Amino acid sequence: MFRRREPVPFAFIAEADKFRSNVTPPPRERASAGQMAGRWLIGLTVVAGLAGSLILGMPALSQDQSPATTQHSEASDGR
Repeated sequence: MFRRREPVPFAFIAEADKFRSNVTPPPRERASAGQMAGRWLIGLTVVAGLAGSLILGMPALSQDQSPATTQHSEASDGR
């Protein structure tokens, strides 16, 4: 490794490139049954909401092939 050319006021900053920790982090705790059930419930709620909005929104997004009636304004009928 190369040495830094600019002066560093603190020695630990200069040596930070070489520092390696020998401390391992603690193992992750396993989720409880209640937490797992909550995650599944939230996931199912999100999926059901997306599916429901898709099902309810499809008729509004579909285009009619042939419009049965044409709309006229009532203001133009009196002329």
